[in-house]
Amino acid sequence: MAQAGSENKEPWNEETRAKFEGKSRSEYLDPCQEAAQRSIRCLHRNQGDRTMCSDYFEAYRECKKQWIERRREQKRKAGALF
Repeated sequence: MAQAGSENKEPWNEETRAKFEGKSRSEYLDPCQEAAQRSIRCLHRNQGDRTMCSDYFEAYRECKKQWIERRREQKRKAGALF
């Protein structure tokens, strides 16, 4: 099975928060983009065989999950309704 790498960089940290809050509304920011790119590269290396890349997909899902949870937490702390 493919190795997803040993990096466990927090997707929602102060640096990411500052970038996210400082961007324009039309600009897209995904702190999990690196994990997404690894998944795509794995698919290319393995001729589209998703079973060979399951670790990469799981790392991406976990990154997104952490990011969304941290965003919700930040909004709750800030008292935002949405």
